[in-house]
Amino acid sequence: MDKFTKTILALVLMVFFSVGCTKPDEPNNDGNNGGNDTIAHHEFVDLALPSGTLWATCNVGANEPEEFGGYFAWGETVPKEIYDWKSYQYGRFFNDRYELNKYCTDSVLGLNGFVDNLAILEPADDAATSNWGADRRTPSAAEWEELFETVPNELATRNNVMGWLFTAANGNSLFLPAAGYFWETVFNAGLGIYWSNTLQSVFPNRSWSFHFNTDSNHLCGSSDRNRGQSVRAVRSVK
Repeated sequence: MDKFTKTILALVLMVFFSVGCTKPDEPNNDGNNGGNDTIAHHEFVDLALPSGTLWATCNVGANEPEEFGGYFAWGETVPKEIYDWKSYQYGRFFNDRYELNKYCTDSVLGLNGFVDNLAILEPADDAATSNWGADRRTPSAAEWEELFETVPNELATRNNVMGWLFTAANGNSLFLPAAGYFWETVFNAGLGIYWSNTLQSVFPNRSWSFHFNTDSNHLCGSSDRNRGQSVRAVRSVK
């Protein structure tokens, strides 16, 4: 086979594979399958909530409902090795006082008296939006409350992973694994603790989270923003 023929054959093969193959990370077309909505390989489930909010079926950084996924400090979008105030992007704890430089509602806790009164994560600081796309976000504290108060729920296991199971009247369900959390470099297991996008405005060094473990069926409390916790995405019905 001469050089010219080899070149033509190579070009034909390139065209064939570019047309016939799809990249693994290319999004699927919108669709609905049993109440589930799959977009860009991330599935969202309809739990018949009054708000119409759709919940992702797995954590950010996971591929299956029982996988733990990534851990994120509040307002950060990339997992890291150390979850402390020294490494936190939007503040520090120095000389026994907090010095926040974003999302601060109290000048006493702001760097040099800083206040911006931002109480909801901006898209650029939202791990769900940053990692999964513009129409995904971390749930608000109110959306966590809606989920818990509207959908019957219970402690359950899935593939030997403990978690919290929500089963809606329409038959669809949502599983949240007890993925634990990171404090500095220490991993604390056995607790389900998920960020909301909502600042604890009275104490802006903290943000609201959804908590559960084997001893309490529900506790929506707040966590120090520097801790590494799970993120479960939501999206609104278009």
